[in-house]
Amino acid sequence: MVAQIEGERGIAPVASTGDIQVDGIQVNTTGKTAEEARRNGWREATRLAWAKAGGPQLADGQLEGLVSSVVIEREQIGPRRYIATLGVIFDRTRSGQFVAGASAVGTRSQPLLMLPLLYSGGVAQIYEVRTPWQAAWARFHAGASAIDYVRPTGGGGDSLLLTAGQVSRRSRTWWRNILDQFGASDVIVPVARIERQWPGGPVQGTFTARYGPDNRPLSSFTLTAKGPDQVPAMLDEAVRRMDRIYTDALLAGTLRVNPTLNSERLTLDPAVAALLAAANRVTAAQEQAIVADAVPGAAAPTIVAAPSVDAPAAFTVQFASPDVRAVDAALAAVRGITGVKSAATTSLAMGGTSVMRVSYSGGLDDLAAALRARGYTVTLGNGALSIRR
Repeated sequence: MVAQIEGERGIAPVASTGDIQVDGIQVNTTGKTAEEARRNGWREATRLAWAKAGGPQLADGQLEGLVSSVVIEREQIGPRRYIATLGVIFDRTRSGQFVAGASAVGTRSQPLLMLPLLYSGGVAQIYEVRTPWQAAWARFHAGASAIDYVRPTGGGGDSLLLTAGQVSRRSRTWWRNILDQFGASDVIVPVARIERQWPGGPVQGTFTARYGPDNRPLSSFTLTAKGPDQVPAMLDEAVRRMDRIYTDALLAGTLRVNPTLNSERLTLDPAVAALLAAANRVTAAQEQAIVADAVPGAAAPTIVAAPSVDAPAAFTVQFASPDVRAVDAALAAVRGITGVKSAATTSLAMGGTSVMRVSYSGGLDDLAAALRARGYTVTLGNGALSIRR
């Protein structure tokens, strides 16, 4: 078990924001110097990306003010020539007035746990090892998507809990336990099947978008890379197409949370609840009458109502996350506290401060005391805690 969770495992997803990102822009420019050729290439990429995003025609100077960053996917720099494939990210605050609907959808899904399943060389893998399919999803800029992806890092205990065998399980109780740990409502499984024609030759990928605990398919497509060096680009394109499939399914009403995953949260119809309460009162009165008849002069027994159980409250906990092990340790410590129903990261910042959402049957002061008992220094805020060793 130790060998199964140690080693180089897990890929932290890139930071997700609501900015507008346009990838796959190819440029081929020249200049008097290499620097001028590169500058011309970036300027042309900005114009092409803006047009692809559906923005109106603007001057180059105004466009440069809307750019948040440029992502270099591939580049070749010569003395007077620049050939590259770039991605351009436009700041939504400044550019949203021009392309309000270019990369955004009015609605947004509930949190969906994403399990990237890869078949390669006859082996099915999710987080057992680092895979190129997992890396492609980690690179995906999900902030502007209509799908609220819950992307585990795959490190630590994730490689034991989220395996390829989990996809074929149908137990709602098992799925509910997993979804609660990651703060998700349902699961989606993007499947990639990679087939290499011969060493160094073309690589064919068959991709299927699946969802739900019953692993139902939504759609499938096939892409081909001319060689192994083009596989990452093929997988990035597959991720973008997968996101469009899930978004279309959400808008069509197909991608709905499976009601059987929340069966324990169903409430009775008010009329039925009233009938059951009346029946319970009649039963209690009959029992009291039987006791009084059996023992003359005996006082009727006192019916003591069962203590009510308070609904769990949700709190925000900030914690330092220098590496993946620190994240796993903090989650394990919080989940081990009596009364904690679930704990899952909502913001992951490797090397900085991450945030988790904790569902706890108790007050904030009680949670703080329990964390202090586990050796943490706790700072209380308004509905939130900050912990550190």
